Amino acid sequence: MSQTRKKVTLPYLFDKVAHGEPITMLTCYDYPTAYFQEQAGIDMILVGDSLGMTMLGYDSTLPVTMDDMIRHAQAVRRGSPNAWLIGDMPYMSYQPSVETAIRNAGRFMAEAGCDAIKLEGGAEMADRMRGIVNAGIPAMGHLGLTPQSASALGGFRVQGRDARRAKKILEDARALEEAGAYAILLEMVPDRICRLVSERAKNCFIISLGSGPDAHGQLLIYHDMFGLYPKFKPRMAKVFGNAGEVILNGLKQYVAEVSGKQFPQADNYFSISDEEYTELLSLLD
Repeated sequence: MSQTRKKVTLPYLFDKVAHGEPITMLTCYDYPTAYFQEQAGIDMILVGDSLGMTMLGYDSTLPVTMDDMIRHAQAVRRGSPNAWLIGDMPYMSYQPSVETAIRNAGRFMAEAGCDAIKLEGGAEMADRMRGIVNAGIPAMGHLGLTPQSASALGGFRVQGRDARRAKKILEDARALEEAGAYAILLEMVPDRICRLVSERAKNCFIISLGSGPDAHGQLLIYHDMFGLYPKFKPRMAKVFGNAGEVILNGLKQYVAEVSGKQFPQADNYFSISDEEYTELLSLLD
C-alpha cells in the first residue's frame, strides 16, 4: 500500500458498503502501529478506550481520561494521516450532559485531528449522539457488550442471546441511527442479531466485533490480533501473527547474551582512532 493513498472519507466508506465491500477497522494507540496500519491500507482506525487495558495496564476502561485519549489519538494521527480516525469517548466524558458530550467530542476533532468519535449506549444516549452530530461531528454508536457498563451488564459476556434483549439492541440501533450516527459497532452480539441490525440499517453502516460476518465491516483489537495482551485472549480474536511470542523470545535472548557477554559485538558500538586516543591520553596527562 502506497504512502500516498487518498484520505478515507465518509462518502468513500458508504460507497464501499453500497458495493458490498467490507470495511476494515482496527484499534490503534501509538505512532509506530499507526504507521504500519496506514501502510496496510486499513480503512478505519479506532483509538479505543481499551488503551486503558492494553497500554496502561488497568483492569478496565473506566480510569481512562480525555487527556489520555487525546495524547494517544494525536500519536495515531501522525502515524496514519489518511485512515478514517475515530476517537473513543472515555467514561464520563459524555454521560453527564449533552453539553459535556459536545465539548469533549470537539476536543478529539480540534486537538487530535480525528474524523469522528464513538460513544457507548443506545436510546438513553441518543440525545448525546444527536447533539454531537448537530455540532458537525460525525459520531459512531456502540451496542452489545459496552465495556464502560460491563458491571451493569453482568461482566464481559455476549449480549442479546434472549429475544427481549435482542429486541432492545434492534431498537437501540434504530434510535442511534435516527439520532444521526453514521455507523454502529456491535460487540459480542449473536450473529443473526447482527444480520438483522445490518439489514435494517438505512443511513448508517454496521461494524462487527465478534458479532459475525454479516455486518458491513469488521473490527479487531490490535493487541488481540498479535498476542500482545497477556491477561487473556478473547474467543472473537484471531491471532494473525504471534508477535508477543517473538518479542518475549527476543527479550530472553537479549538477557542471555548480555549476561553471557556475547552482546555487544564490535558492530554494535563505535570506536575512536588510535591517533586520537593517544592524543586524548596526552591531553589528560
